[in-house]
Amino acid sequence: MAETQFNALLAPGRIAGLKLSNRVLLPAMDMNLCVEGEISDGEIAHYTARAAGGTAMVITGTGAVAWPVGATSRHQPAFSDDRFIPGIRRLADSIHAVGGTLCMQLCHHGKTASVDTADGRPQLVPSVLDAKPDLSALRDSPMSELMGLATATQGKKASYKVADEDDLAWVIDQFAQAARRVKEAGVDAIEIHAAHGYLLSTFLSRGYNKRDDRWGGSLENRARLTCEVVKAIKVVVGADYPVIVRLNGFEFGLEDGLTPDETARAAALIEEAGADAIHVSANAHNPFADFTQGPLPAEVGQYREYTKIVKQHVTIPVIAVGRMLPEIADEMLQLGECDFVSMGRQLLADPDLVNKIREGQRKTVRPCINCYVCVEQNFFDGNPKCAVNPALCNESVAVLSSMTSAKHVVVVGGGPGGMEAARVAAIRGAKVTLIEKGARLGGTLWFSQLTTPANQLLVDWLTHEIERLNIDVLLSTEATREVIQALNPDDIVVATGARRGLPEVPGGALPHVLTGDVLRGLITGEKDADSRSLSFLGKLVVTAGRSLGLLNSADRIRSLSKAWMPVGKRVVVIGGGLVGLELAEYLAERGRLVTVLEEGPHMGLPMAMPRRWTAVIKATKHGVVLVRDASVVSIDKVSVRYRSGEDEFEAHGDTVVVASQVEPDTSLADSLRDLGIRVQVVGDAVTVGYIEGAMHTAHKVAREL
Repeated sequence: MAETQFNALLAPGRIAGLKLSNRVLLPAMDMNLCVEGEISDGEIAHYTARAAGGTAMVITGTGAVAWPVGATSRHQPAFSDDRFIPGIRRLADSIHAVGGTLCMQLCHHGKTASVDTADGRPQLVPSVLDAKPDLSALRDSPMSELMGLATATQGKKASYKVADEDDLAWVIDQFAQAARRVKEAGVDAIEIHAAHGYLLSTFLSRGYNKRDDRWGGSLENRARLTCEVVKAIKVVVGADYPVIVRLNGFEFGLEDGLTPDETARAAALIEEAGADAIHVSANAHNPFADFTQGPLPAEVGQYREYTKIVKQHVTIPVIAVGRMLPEIADEMLQLGECDFVSMGRQLLADPDLVNKIREGQRKTVRPCINCYVCVEQNFFDGNPKCAVNPALCNESVAVLSSMTSAKHVVVVGGGPGGMEAARVAAIRGAKVTLIEKGARLGGTLWFSQLTTPANQLLVDWLTHEIERLNIDVLLSTEATREVIQALNPDDIVVATGARRGLPEVPGGALPHVLTGDVLRGLITGEKDADSRSLSFLGKLVVTAGRSLGLLNSADRIRSLSKAWMPVGKRVVVIGGGLVGLELAEYLAERGRLVTVLEEGPHMGLPMAMPRRWTAVIKATKHGVVLVRDASVVSIDKVSVRYRSGEDEFEAHGDTVVVASQVEPDTSLADSLRDLGIRVQVVGDAVTVGYIEGAMHTAHKVAREL
């Protein structure tokens, strides 16, 4: 099939007087790399990498117009004094040097101004609301996370001040002065942040704004503050200088929150005030319940309808955001639903996305897998990480030096750690042989795409890279000492994953008690899978599915498993961590009655918090029974007996899946160390860290070979 051309995505565009080379923007995402408001070398390196990768315009993480007043972090850009101009100019110069354009986002954080709380100042709000958010999701956060959540506020309780006329005049002036400084520093555009629950956003929203003066009530009154900010900025920067306004297309979980129609009408008012583009996002009132709805949605193109409605009400360019993949972005542009697209997490995963697409190399774009590892760090006022891109916030890691001499590297294990090690070693000039005992590449990552479809993107990308780099792959091959010696390698990288065992309790070895590996083998039809738990008919079904090739596709397995699965009607999952929780939801969606027994007090570890909160909510909605602090006592043919506190209980189950007995397995590596060849271990074989651990450890080892 021919490669998609992405003609609409790559077409040049314009916002006010600014010409842009294509339609892809980097939306504002907080890197927290600034030092007391000053732009740092790390901040410059991050944005420059995305601009050099072909992104038409990069928008910096939200900056505080009156910093530290109204700021959410001491690590965000500051615009409150002329002393910050030289740092901003360094950033602008760096972006321009690689052919990019720079937009800086201006904000007053209002009710989320954590620095105000830390410094003993009240947070500025349109109205004081009595309602408190539901914090029940935090029951699954250990104390280390709870302490991390209090970093920015230093654990202090917020107080509030209802903004009066003097306060609002000051706010408007602070935005205008910030805009003056930004333009003076050589920045190409400004984005006013009027979304995501910050000050302008709360004035615009009926859910937060309960005022009865000229700043509240009607939509025109509620939009007044944003419109006045736009007008004041336009006086300072001039008619041709681009001023973008970011709005919520919808507010999740908020009574009287913004709706798409109301946002569209507000956008028209903001255009009339002088705005040059509207950036349509969304937000959740309670991030602990709805963060994966807004502002970081879980579904591809989740804000598409909101964007279309806004587009119908304005004549200025509209920017779409919300898990935008290149294909849906190009489609929306072709249909006239938007004029530009923002790709956030995609550009964190691969800063060279645009250049690769332009060169017809879509399949080489490293994908975001929507795991929320990146944004979790923002909750702790820290620097984002990326599960698949170890160079995020440390761009020097992306530079791979050639090996000083040609090497033959043998990598054992075709999961994400093995494939990433093979990929990086090959890029550096090594001859690489990848050995995988299974019949396909992917390992547990291939299986995980059944419960987490976004992981399929990573399987496909790594597999494509292995093929593109002409890496020798030996499938269905056991990596014995003899096999490895015959290959005569200079280095060995072991990526064989973790050891998964059974609980050492009475009944733990019964045929219907399955490890994750056994369940994977049954579902995917692996030839050597332990099928003792299957009936005669079940064995026939699995054999037929394998022989007909029906089990070679994850999409097909997901579909067929809705009709039949090699598990009973009642399933007990032992272990409520990342794997157990995702598996429970998958089984419940397929009609199983699932109970999850977690020995510890928290479900979903080590999922990133936003994903964990959503996973717990979704599993519960699907009828999964989640039991914390449950210690398994025994297993029989029909139930699992467990202890919680001083009492014992039973959970009925025809099938028991063990998702808890996971530990690193260095046995193969240990058996090879006397060969006189350097042996290194990556991924779960050395430390159970799932995809992030596999990709990061493999990248580090391979770049240092």
